[in-house]
Amino acid sequence: MIKAVTLLTFALLLAGCSSTYQHSALQTPTAKLDPTKSVLVAVPENGWYGDKVYRNSGRMTANAVRSAFSKYTSRVSIAADCVGDDCLKQLDANQFGYFVKPIILHWEDRATEWSGISDTIEIQLIVIDARTKQEIANASYTGKSKWASFGGDHPQDLLPEPTNAFVSRLYK
Repeated sequence: MIKAVTLLTFALLLAGCSSTYQHSALQTPTAKLDPTKSVLVAVPENGWYGDKVYRNSGRMTANAVRSAFSKYTSRVSIAADCVGDDCLKQLDANQFGYFVKPIILHWEDRATEWSGISDTIEIQLIVIDARTKQEIANASYTGKSKWASFGGDHPQDLLPEPTNAFVSRLYK
């Protein structure tokens, strides 16, 4: 009996020690991306939950997207002087091959260690061909932090893993 209780407790602790992610493709990629083409990443509006706006969450999201694309192409830039669709209108197709528009759909920072409520993100990534202005891919992913975070996790910590997974599917 003690062994069973110990095993069950250990299993529950392990389950609470990993973050979970879900992906959904709104538009599957029409073609693999060309690694010789450069990428421009827009900075999304900051995320919010209820009345709380999370400062710099847009910049953190853009940085995670830039980092993921940097593994596959040598030139990735963040658009600093335009927002959203304005970037696409100003985009120089001779300079950039792709435009990536991240959208923060949900951003929730919780005190998981004492409330038991996970941090949550939901991000949508739209990849557009700079020359044709056509969508190449459109997908979203959600992430929930592990339950046993011990105070060290935040929504931005949930960005790298699903972002890297999405971008790798665009190139491989």
